[in-house]
Amino acid sequence: MFFFRSLAVMPPLPPALAKLAVLAKNFWWSWEPGADAVFRWLDEELWDNLHHNPVAFLLSLPPEKLAEAAQNPEYMEIYEECCARFEKYLNQPTWFDQTFPDKKERVIAYLSAEFGIHECLPIYSGGLGLLAGDHLKAASDLGLPLVAVGLLYKFGYFNQEINPEGWQEARYPLLNFYKMPITPVTDGEGRELEVQVELSGQNICRTVSLRIWEATVGRVKLYLLDSDTPRNRVEDRQLTGRLYGGDHEMRLVQEILLGIGGVRALRAMGIEPVVWHINEGHAAFSVLERLRELVSEGLELETAREVVRASTIFTTHTPVPAGHDIFQPELLSCYFEHFYHQGSLNWNAFVAPAYDPDRQGYNMTLLAHRHASYTNAVSRLHGETTRRMFFHIYPGIPEAEIPVTTVTNGVHIETWVAPEWVERFNRVAGDKWRTPYNSPEVWEKIAKMPAAEIWSVRKELKARMLEKCRARLLAQRQRYFASPSQQEEIETYLPPDVLTVVFARRFTTYKRAYLLLRDRERLARLVNDPEQPVQFIFAGKAHPADRSGQEIIKQIYDLSQEEPFRGKVTFVEEYDIELAQCLVQGADVWLNTPRRPLEASGTSGQKAVLNGTVHLSILDGWWPEAYNGKNGFAVGRGEVLPDDTTQDYYDSLSLYAVLEDVVIPAYYRRTHGVPRDWIEIIREGWRSIPHYFNTGRMVKEYAARFYVPLMERYDQLVKDNYAAARRVRDFKEYLTQNWPAVAVLSVTAERPALPVAGQTIAVAATVRLGAIKPEDVVVEIMLGRSKDWQLTEMNGVRMELTEALGDATYRFSGTITLTQGALGYTVRVRPADSMFVHPFELPLIAWAPEF
Repeated sequence: MFFFRSLAVMPPLPPALAKLAVLAKNFWWSWEPGADAVFRWLDEELWDNLHHNPVAFLLSLPPEKLAEAAQNPEYMEIYEECCARFEKYLNQPTWFDQTFPDKKERVIAYLSAEFGIHECLPIYSGGLGLLAGDHLKAASDLGLPLVAVGLLYKFGYFNQEINPEGWQEARYPLLNFYKMPITPVTDGEGRELEVQVELSGQNICRTVSLRIWEATVGRVKLYLLDSDTPRNRVEDRQLTGRLYGGDHEMRLVQEILLGIGGVRALRAMGIEPVVWHINEGHAAFSVLERLRELVSEGLELETAREVVRASTIFTTHTPVPAGHDIFQPELLSCYFEHFYHQGSLNWNAFVAPAYDPDRQGYNMTLLAHRHASYTNAVSRLHGETTRRMFFHIYPGIPEAEIPVTTVTNGVHIETWVAPEWVERFNRVAGDKWRTPYNSPEVWEKIAKMPAAEIWSVRKELKARMLEKCRARLLAQRQRYFASPSQQEEIETYLPPDVLTVVFARRFTTYKRAYLLLRDRERLARLVNDPEQPVQFIFAGKAHPADRSGQEIIKQIYDLSQEEPFRGKVTFVEEYDIELAQCLVQGADVWLNTPRRPLEASGTSGQKAVLNGTVHLSILDGWWPEAYNGKNGFAVGRGEVLPDDTTQDYYDSLSLYAVLEDVVIPAYYRRTHGVPRDWIEIIREGWRSIPHYFNTGRMVKEYAARFYVPLMERYDQLVKDNYAAARRVRDFKEYLTQNWPAVAVLSVTAERPALPVAGQTIAVAATVRLGAIKPEDVVVEIMLGRSKDWQLTEMNGVRMELTEALGDATYRFSGTITLTQGALGYTVRVRPADSMFVHPFELPLIAWAPEF
């Protein structure tokens, strides 16, 4: 093997079309309505065949076509209008600039293992990546000073093929990065920029070089790290080969490269973030690299930890244990021995912050959480689930007060809305439905569109979806040399006048794609009803190592080949962004059946509602926040039953009942050919969902609640040579060392014979503080609802110091006002929190004994 340098040689662009090369390298065109026409017009068939990859498209386009286009007035009008919109987009004032003008130069770094920007950059597997991609697009629209870092996978995730027996087969096409809308980053001398990450420990000592590639997402830069460089050994060139591929050791090394390499890549490019956003625990090793940097500059370890924490936010995305990486300490030692010595750590000090005693391993979620000022879940229900999961690391802290907040996920509207709706939304509301604006009033206007027009667009989108599905089913049969009659049969599949239910998402057991299959006789009656039939489309990938998920795919495929279901239940292979857009835009009903509460958020239903598709879902993830009884359908009542079999049984009964009694009749009930009741559900969906469940609102929340406060806290802690960081460190050490002596010794309170709402009760507590000063604690009466032998919905009333009793003992007093109902109250002591972001940033507490 010998070295050679790769080049991507574009055709010579006519001077009049010079900006095509710039447009091709900025993903803005992929979400700006109508902007893809600047490529599609030149050769629509080639554009579709190359999966809408503008760089591969220009590389393949005959130069004469470009020359002809430069002389064509129709095309030049499209081109010039697109260029004008692009320039306006890049140069117009933004929400962030206008809202936080003094922060517009402060960089936010966003680290994620996957990004779903567009199908031509296949470095995503599912919801986490799509959310990250939508986050970047909204950050661009809003003008946030954000850069992102991920890994560039040589084989992507995988391409899915279903073989004739119905089993999923994973194909790993070799991606040519030089034919993709990305560019290698170069240094000042024009050489490709690389950073190094050392892997050293027991029996391992090597350095991995990482090439840096740049993708431009509107105003945002996404930097992708690639180990496939000649500087590396053959086996190390495979480290960034597959997303979520390989064994546990491969996963560990990929996360080292993402976290440590990601920080070093930004430093090498001269980018100095003030805020670091860790999107899921895969990138948590970034905190170790930032700690190492500060300690190597002479800062004490615990002071450095406060500085890192002051500039970090962590978003956790899953309540499923498999989504939280756990590494055994023995495996870590193989790769980190040299690293932790650089951080002046002994082995126990290195492992301790992330050690999970319950799972007996190094927990990446804990590593990120314990080094972040803010940890957020991605829906309200997920927040409750996450706090419950973290309960064991906050002993004595009420679940509701565990420091995990919530930002409910949304979707990037422009990416997911159908072009047919864009035309009508613009006519009704101008551009006010778009990301920088968006309000309930706008969607109220949109919902007033005539019913006949709404129905006409819905039929158009559905026809396109069904055509796409039939084309994929036909391609699958052609690949396996099906007979002409078997190929022709596809044309009879999925008729457009039948209610079409789509289930499309990652195939794993908790998603329960099999729920409909529990009662095949009932399913057969639904799909073969002579007057009100239903048809079902399934799509989605199972991880190549998830045998259970693959078996569910095979069950559905086998069912689709049986005579009662043939052509009425289908499985469409290779679920990617392109197919996802088509399905959410064209389905009549979007079905979601996760096992509550295992769906962190889920956003595909939000995309569906945006397009007038009706959502039918278990009350899990985002749906409990959105569902109002009129904007879609709910399966079950949100109950969680004691075992999976029972849960599946009752959820299946509920699903069939909703379909048979509510969904199907509403769809087929027509007035002059239009399903008026169905249209009202679509309208109510528009009124209640897109204005809130979008990434514009989501990213604004991240900016206002986390990014900007972190910028200010970081500035506060680092000024005067980290003086404030040292004060926080010293305060925590002082409290931690002396807290064992803290106790509530006694509580006295009035005991009214007949408590009445509005009545006040005086409470006094005797508290021992040991060496801790009274001003360094908060003593408070906690008043709440008494339910099931627990105190819930608690509110604190701060007690005042009334007397020093000697021997480090004090009396505190306060009053509470009674409200109607079953109440309870107690007294507790916790650290004063003026130096903290959250009252239980330091999880110390002392509760009153029985009184």
